[in-house]
Amino acid sequence: MSNEIAITNDVLAIRGIDEVTWSALKNSIYPGAKDESVMMAVDYCRARQLDPLLKPVHLVPMSVKDSKSGRNEWRDVVMPGIGLYRIQADRSGDYAGANEPEFGPDVTKTLSGVEVTFPQWCKYTVSKRMASGEIVEFSAKEYWIENYATGGRDTSAPNAMWKKRPYAQLAKCAEAQALRKAWPEIGQQATAEEMEGKYIDSPDIIERDITPRNQAKHGTASSMNSLINSKSEQKQEDRQQHKDDRGPEEILHAFSGAAMNYNTLADLDKAYKYVAQKLAGDDDLLAKATDVYTIRCDELNEVPM
Repeated sequence: MSNEIAITNDVLAIRGIDEVTWSALKNSIYPGAKDESVMMAVDYCRARQLDPLLKPVHLVPMSVKDSKSGRNEWRDVVMPGIGLYRIQADRSGDYAGANEPEFGPDVTKTLSGVEVTFPQWCKYTVSKRMASGEIVEFSAKEYWIENYATGGRDTSAPNAMWKKRPYAQLAKCAEAQALRKAWPEIGQQATAEEMEGKYIDSPDIIERDITPRNQAKHGTASSMNSLINSKSEQKQEDRQQHKDDRGPEEILHAFSGAAMNYNTLADLDKAYKYVAQKLAGDDDLLAKATDVYTIRCDELNEVPM
């Protein structure tokens, strides 16, 4: 049995995606990515009213510890790019520029037999125009040793990008943190530049005591269907209100997009419990839904990066 989700014309039609757009997404925006990963990025963008063709988010391969098997496996995780943070700050109308990044002294260390020279820290400062007209600076100071990505789970040596471009990579991390400080509404999720090559452990959330919803919530269906055409909207609402006859793949894709619209952990937990029950017979799809749940939990908890 294949682990990949077949993206059919019906699935594309539900999301209002034509073949030309899908081809561009697959071959130009996210070349080489699995179909289900590309669709997850599309759902993420649609849920946040973003144009996926502008690539505001990235698909970052990450080693995730499966909560059921306890084994680590590589999965694509949707992450916002530093470019999205810059765009959001600029569109706020309050962005008043940024200073050149400041770097600490160079440090040379040998990590797992590899000699590396890197800046000890980077400080990035952005300026925001407050309602009173005052310009306020927001700074973030990030340390290379705390941010770099390793070349593998069993080595402390940096990966190729962090070794080749230690200044640029660290500057992006500091800039992202500064933008989050100045504009909290941007969100607290780490950017792709910060997380690429990192290893994360997915918490054991499947065994949590979560009270299931008695029936599908109308608002949940509406939040997803407002992003697709009206004909599909009515069809999906009818399904949610009466009988959920969607296939496992459709349930996963709908949850992937709708999860980003939940504003409380209670609502997110209820939706995840419902999806977990529907996907209980398919470990692969359940694991993907769990990844989406974990990412949104981190955002709602505003985990400091």
